[in-house]
Amino acid sequence: MTHESQGDFAEFAATAWPRLVRTAHMLTGDFHEAEDLVQNTLTKVYARWRRIPRDEIDVYVRRALINNNLSRIRKKRVAHLLMPLLPETVHRVHGGHAEAVERRTALAQALATLSARQRAVMVLRYWDDLSEQDIATVLNCSLGTVKTHARRGLQALRAHPAFASDTSASGDRR
Repeated sequence: MTHESQGDFAEFAATAWPRLVRTAHMLTGDFHEAEDLVQNTLTKVYARWRRIPRDEIDVYVRRALINNNLSRIRKKRVAHLLMPLLPETVHRVHGGHAEAVERRTALAQALATLSARQRAVMVLRYWDDLSEQDIATVLNCSLGTVKTHARRGLQALRAHPAFASDTSASGDRR
């Protein structure tokens, strides 16, 4: 690989790292696994960097991230158990911060119950804010498949016990 293309990759990786780790964290439910997933993905992308069309880099990297996560899940075949209680230091935090931490924990628990593909659709749609067509491109599937995974994923999230108390007296969801 030429020095110029190595520099291009290094610049891309440094810029994309925070975004990719956030996405991977939503996919894996664990920060350390997310960093490992992104590092493995970028290693594989680096090997193919010269062959990736510059206008398709984001799609290619997202697709690689999703595929590497699916491979990781297939290899592991072990359910991720999230910590049922928040660490003691978080309980001491007052005000809205503790509630925000509890909501993120509940979301992570609910996402962990979805299939890998449903979770990927949920994360790409509502976390990365991709359109359904963009998600279909990233996941290399049909638009109908994305819509089905999105519908079923939302139904499962809404039915999850962590969000059952989010129904107000009028029946509206927050």
